Amino acid sequence: MMSDTSKFSALVDDIWELVFGSVRRPEVKFKGMMFTHAKQKPKRARGPKGRYKGDDLSTAFTNEAWVSGKAPKKGKKKWKKWWIMLRVW
Repeated sequence: MMSDTSKFSALVDDIWELVFGSVRRPEVKFKGMMFTHAKQKPKRARGPKGRYKGDDLSTAFTNEAWVSGKAPKKGKKKWKKWWIMLRVW
């Protein structure tokens, strides 16, 4: 059974679609059909005690330390200007 606010919201969505010819809230209308996000962040694998797992070096093509089996690429380090580095020395 729908509550009054959800009935009203459905009515507004229908009227919106009649007047403007487009869906008012596509994330509600096409729930489960829309692509939410392209990439997931890499996630470290954990053992039964909750600690990080290490990589098993005997398996060459899988990295057991990561849930997806692939380690993320390392980012570039930012280059500091040389005069800032001279001040540190």
